[in-house]
Amino acid sequence: MTIKGVTPILNVSSVSASISWFESLGWREGFVWGEIGAEPSFGSVCTEGAEIFLCRGAQGSRGTIMPRFPGDDETDGVWMSWWVESPAEVDAVHAAATRLGMTITHAPTDEPWGVREFHLRHPDGHMFRVSCGTSEG
Repeated sequence: MTIKGVTPILNVSSVSASISWFESLGWREGFVWGEIGAEPSFGSVCTEGAEIFLCRGAQGSRGTIMPRFPGDDETDGVWMSWWVESPAEVDAVHAAATRLGMTITHAPTDEPWGVREFHLRHPDGHMFRVSCGTSEG
């Protein structure tokens, strides 16, 4: 088997609101699909080399999962890592998310496994680990 790519699908309460949330962090709208004049039922956001599908109230899950880190006790939904270029970029995304009043559940930390990361919660409960490898670990 040869896998040519993986595209996560997130169950969201609003495709339009989710696209706006992602755009505030530098992502761009990929596509929207649905009936003209109605809230889109499917769409995507993109960055260089990555795309996430957004499905309103259908595909994917927003179910409860076990917390893995202190502060993530109320986290529902999907977890995924966004890999950025440098530890400084982890800090820059964290600063932007803080400025925008987004929910951060784990501050930027140099983890013992050789990754600098912080945890960012989407309004529908999905959790993003904004990460970059470090020289440690």
